Amino acid sequence: MPITRKRAVFAAVFVAHTLGVLSSIDALMSTRTAPGAVAWIVSLSTFPYVTVPAYWVFGRNRFNGYVIGRREDDSLLYRELAQKMSHVGQYAIAPPDAQQQLQVMERLAKLPLLGGNEAELLIDGEAAFASMFAGIDAAERYLLVQFYIVRDDALGRELKRRLEARARAGVKVHFLYDEIGSYRLPRRYVQELRAAGVEVRPFHSTQGSGNRFQLNFRNHRKIIVADGRVGWVGGFNVGDEYLGRDRRIGPWRDTHMKLIGPAVFSLQLSFLEDWHWASGEILDFDWQPATAANGGMPVLMLPSGPADRFETASLMVQHALASARHRAWIASPYFVPDESVLNALKLAALRGVDVRILIPERPDNILTWLAAYAFVGPLLEAGVHIHRYQAGFLHGKTMLIDDGAAAMGTVNLDNRSFRLNFEITAWVLDEGFGRDVAAMFEADFARSREMTLAEVLDQPWWFRAASRAAHLTAPVL
Repeated sequence: MPITRKRAVFAAVFVAHTLGVLSSIDALMSTRTAPGAVAWIVSLSTFPYVTVPAYWVFGRNRFNGYVIGRREDDSLLYRELAQKMSHVGQYAIAPPDAQQQLQVMERLAKLPLLGGNEAELLIDGEAAFASMFAGIDAAERYLLVQFYIVRDDALGRELKRRLEARARAGVKVHFLYDEIGSYRLPRRYVQELRAAGVEVRPFHSTQGSGNRFQLNFRNHRKIIVADGRVGWVGGFNVGDEYLGRDRRIGPWRDTHMKLIGPAVFSLQLSFLEDWHWASGEILDFDWQPATAANGGMPVLMLPSGPADRFETASLMVQHALASARHRAWIASPYFVPDESVLNALKLAALRGVDVRILIPERPDNILTWLAAYAFVGPLLEAGVHIHRYQAGFLHGKTMLIDDGAAAMGTVNLDNRSFRLNFEITAWVLDEGFGRDVAAMFEADFARSREMTLAEVLDQPWWFRAASRAAHLTAPVL
């Protein structure tokens, strides 16, 4: 080998291992879990040629630069919003006696539990989009619209048409989408919205020096706010498959919620924080809430994400399970929880709580489906009941704790939702609403089959090995 080539090879090896050492130091200082830090350090030090690029694209779980207006009291965003949010504070209430132990959720959310709300459960796509589209059409002053996935198909074009119509009617329309989740959205779609007067922004998760190479952070929230009076949140994105029109996926089972009352302003605040990150702008809209006509429901909005100081979503689920007295029913399309949530599930079942997990039978992600088999055995042994939904693809993210604490939003039971995605969850503390959610769960359980320990233990060795290998990918699933 010529001397110049040897020098080039030596220089490349030296640079790769130097970057590996520097990346290992970053992993040591920033990775949230010890096993994760060890795994990255070993791989970065021994085989940096592949793992250094992988680390800077997928390895980090701290989002830099995002300002949380609810928390960063030295920020311009906080100062701008503090006075506006003070109007909402008059509706803050203490949790009902039966849910006093859930007050820690307020500390996680940095938002108060608000009274005077009305919540409507929206089951499946026809009901959810009929409600959302009616709310869009009725907006008179402004619309805040945010989705993780937006497709240029029949449903996506229907949303676009309605937003354009409201913008042309003089309504201020702000539309935010995640450019990674919506990577197939054509430029023409956005240009036509802007031509009609809609303010459009991608979330732009790669902006900022600390996030430049990151593709791992996503804004997974789905929010609509109309005139500050009515809001929608839940599991639906915008695409024909969410109405069951995709032949490959088949029927789509999802859950959304309509809210009227002061809690809508917590949704609005979450949107404004995201919009501020995406655009640098601080939007100025209505902050004078009014109670719903039939509103007696306490509602807490809990935003979470990789800019939080704590792993908010994981702590939320752990605390909900620890608070459960007799029931904890959870639906999630993706079930790859971290060790802390797995232990919380086991402990709840072992102390006699009726713990049921509802997940799809047919996956849209083979790795998450395989990974679940790596840990469901111990859960079943502890007394957790795992149901697999048979009547289509289950995508709803809901929880019911005891009789009067129901949650729905965007959080899946996986590492991505716990540590990498911007998410939001609405907690409704009302027994009437809880009965509606319980009835929804019962109907879903009737269309499901319950897993047995035998079906896990009787899998062939190659399947068990594949599930363990899939479980190793849990940090990026």
